Amino acid sequence: MNETIGMTLLVVGITFDIVGCIGLVRLPDIYNRLQAATKCVTLGTALILLSVVFYTGFNAIGVKALLCIWFVLMTAPTGAHAIARAAHRSGIRLWDDSVMDKYKDDSEGSEDN
Repeated sequence: MNETIGMTLLVVGITFDIVGCIGLVRLPDIYNRLQAATKCVTLGTALILLSVVFYTGFNAIGVKALLCIWFVLMTAPTGAHAIARAAHRSGIRLWDDSVMDKYKDDSEGSEDN
């Protein structure tokens, strides 16, 4: 039973990682690419690591996989936010067909630009 759950999680995780990689190549600007990388690849990597927990059980390898899941879930969105903010502050424009720029709306009133 654990092997079936582990294999299912592994396949779903790999699928999310592949979709995230395709998004990195196909999407038009850095902000959309960060969206694909953060959402898809973070979830895919977490599911792959969770499949390791089901395959090996709750031992040293499983605990390390759980710690890696926690680390990925905490650092990937934070890193993507920092990259997006730095790109916006350095003047990298959004894609021409983008509808709105919420960060610009929020930062127009601030004086530390």
